[in-house]
Amino acid sequence: MTRIIAIIALLVLSACAGSSLSPPSNITNACVMKAERPEWFEAMSRTQVKWGPPVSVQLATIYRESKFVGDAKTPKKYAFGIIPRGRISSAYGYAQAIDGTWGWYRDDTGRRFASRTNFSDASDFIGWYMNRTVIENGIPVTDAYRQYLAYHEGHAGYRRGSYRAKAFLLRAADEVKAIERRYAAQLRQCS
Repeated sequence: MTRIIAIIALLVLSACAGSSLSPPSNITNACVMKAERPEWFEAMSRTQVKWGPPVSVQLATIYRESKFVGDAKTPKKYAFGIIPRGRISSAYGYAQAIDGTWGWYRDDTGRRFASRTNFSDASDFIGWYMNRTVIENGIPVTDAYRQYLAYHEGHAGYRRGSYRAKAFLLRAADEVKAIERRYAAQLRQCS
């Protein structure tokens, strides 16, 4: 009997852990997400108060980076098209933060136990990074387009204008801007 209870408990815990890293049922609708994951919106509201980026900007960034998959990773690289050679980058989690920048965030904020697979931590990271972008590059936290360019290229890369030669990135920033506007309009309706 004890063994059966242990197996059931393990299955329940596994189901809960998996669902917490899975995206909501409709990631294009902020109201649906808010109904399904109210704790995410509480976390993003705390981030907005603490660091500045509106919830809609945070949502658009996470949508573009991970499609709300908590353990998202970059694609694998292959030699000769068949031999695995690791991943394109160390980007991981909701915010797709790379190892070095995540380490900087943890050191700078004192949040040693922050996890890239924890939505609240990912939201705080995005807020912290965008606040740093205001300081480093003067980009308002409400400017989803330019904040995304700096998020992708890094502060120094943005200053150098490295994004100008990357058509895919300019399109991605346009997408983030459009998604942010849609989320902002939706949030006004469901708040």
